[in-house]
Amino acid sequence: MGDSRPLKRIIATDCGSTTTKSILIEYIDGEYRQTVRGEAPTTVEKPLNDVTKGVINAVTELEELARLKYDDPNIKFIKDETIWISEKEDEGVDAYVSTSSAGGGLQMMVTGVVAKMTGESAERAALGAGAIVMDLIASNDKRPNYEKIERIRQMRPDMILMAGGVDGGTTKHVAEMGELVGAADPRPRLGSSYKLPIIYAGNNKAQDIIRDILAEKTDLIVTENLRPTLERENLGPARDKIHDLFMEHVMAQAPGYNKLMSWVRGPKEGKLVNIPIMPTPAAVGNIMQTIAKIEDIEVLGVDIGGATTDIFSVFTKDKIFNRTVSANLGMSYSISNVLATAGIEGILRWVPFDIDESELRNMIKNKMIRPTTIPQTMMESILEQAIAKEALKYAFIQHKEFAVGLKGGQKQREISEAFAQSVSGESIVNMISLDLLVGSGGVMSHAPRRNQSAMMMIDAFLPEGITKLAVDSIFMMPHLGVLAEISEKAATEVFEKDCMIYLGTCVAPVGKIKPDRVALSAKIELPGGEVFKEEIKFGEIRLIPLGVGEKAKATLKPGRGLDIGEGKGQEIQTELHGGVVGIVLDTRGRQPFVLPTDSSERVPLLKKWMKEFKAYPDEVLE
Repeated sequence: MGDSRPLKRIIATDCGSTTTKSILIEYIDGEYRQTVRGEAPTTVEKPLNDVTKGVINAVTELEELARLKYDDPNIKFIKDETIWISEKEDEGVDAYVSTSSAGGGLQMMVTGVVAKMTGESAERAALGAGAIVMDLIASNDKRPNYEKIERIRQMRPDMILMAGGVDGGTTKHVAEMGELVGAADPRPRLGSSYKLPIIYAGNNKAQDIIRDILAEKTDLIVTENLRPTLERENLGPARDKIHDLFMEHVMAQAPGYNKLMSWVRGPKEGKLVNIPIMPTPAAVGNIMQTIAKIEDIEVLGVDIGGATTDIFSVFTKDKIFNRTVSANLGMSYSISNVLATAGIEGILRWVPFDIDESELRNMIKNKMIRPTTIPQTMMESILEQAIAKEALKYAFIQHKEFAVGLKGGQKQREISEAFAQSVSGESIVNMISLDLLVGSGGVMSHAPRRNQSAMMMIDAFLPEGITKLAVDSIFMMPHLGVLAEISEKAATEVFEKDCMIYLGTCVAPVGKIKPDRVALSAKIELPGGEVFKEEIKFGEIRLIPLGVGEKAKATLKPGRGLDIGEGKGQEIQTELHGGVVGIVLDTRGRQPFVLPTDSSERVPLLKKWMKEFKAYPDEVLE
């Protein structure tokens, strides 16, 4: 298949732990659009034990919907019980790509010499490749060796990533970690007949030592050091090896994946080639990085699920990517952990009415034991969203602690810092420079009103300055992340036009101010000629309707001592982008944002804000 014609039809699937989701992307009138979608139960477990059955069912639904859409009974995507990839123009599809998190996704352990240096770099590499990191074992993590060996044996990971030391440095501690892993003689989670894959990405001087210790017992792969010097991370080669091993070992052991791996194909550089199946989170990270690179923006994304909350970010001019998995913060299976982390007061601070604590606890326990239920009343919906705000908040705190500059490296310092400890490690997450905040996951994508999604994101992440807000319409980001491997154009066009539902723009001044002072002077010229002009005092929210695709000219001046991106008190003239919610002017305070502790003050304030957000019907908030 040459490059002379564009890809006309692409099928993408995401094999989740419970559902296999399929989408059809077509080239229509000079652009790529997502046209139909289907889904079916995932079939990786008994009784079917073959992931391709669920894929065929999901693609059959696509086929039927496409026939209805185009009133054409001859449309055919499946032939000889496989997805039909044809090089002829008007038959089958041009490419098929897939992601997977079935069978619990990719589970890894990582090792390093110093937990906060090479250990953390190894963790970043594994998380960025889409893994769940089960444990980090380091020379200095205070556990006795027998405990570390027992831990490696018990965990049964899919693979281990070993890091440690800078190139040319001492090999003593790296060798000790090798001996520990060798003594544990770990077995893989899936497939008893093969050796556990281990990737060594540490000090190049220790490569032969590690080979001597582990080459016979394990399936050892040696790659470039992921921390060649204290000042530099080189995570790419280790991440690539993780992806390769995920395909060769983990996927190969799961029922039916060998067959599926032979199906995924598409054109690359003029030839039809196999396109590796990606772990679902790695694919989401891929589309985030692609968008950040192509549009030259900083992006923060969240996927809040039933068991975990994943946060992805691309920050700084170097477009540094980070991903964290908060494995104990979710909206169904892990909902009790949210309560344990935030405390009952943390959740109740977002609830605009008095509720008995035991009632809230019962609701949370019911959700945990019946994870597929959805809120039946407005009160339950408000409670669920209050829980979501706290889950997102704590997942974001963990992300900021993890997404840091390199520890141990030298950096230029002011004279006043000369006697401070010479360790970096500040978070690179800078909310005032953030351009786009993207939410996904059931509670966010399926909120009864989009205004509720915007409110959850603003209350949980507290965006600063001027930030665009969006939600993933149907959790399409994994499909687009793997699609970007063969066509960035197709992936970004569908991301912009069909995946993202733009909610609007949040404007939030940062800094401390007295409650009766003006926090923001705004003059906003709307497309119809109407002008919004107001001096907004501290502690207020204003919602200005501005539709999807619409832009408004704005002159924004923060109050004295406050900043919206250009420095304290500096006026900004800019263009604000609309969405299904519009423009949110939020003067409730940042650094700090404080809610009153007394419910007699807090509840009226929450009701006032929620009414202004148009988040719920007014009668609910009376």
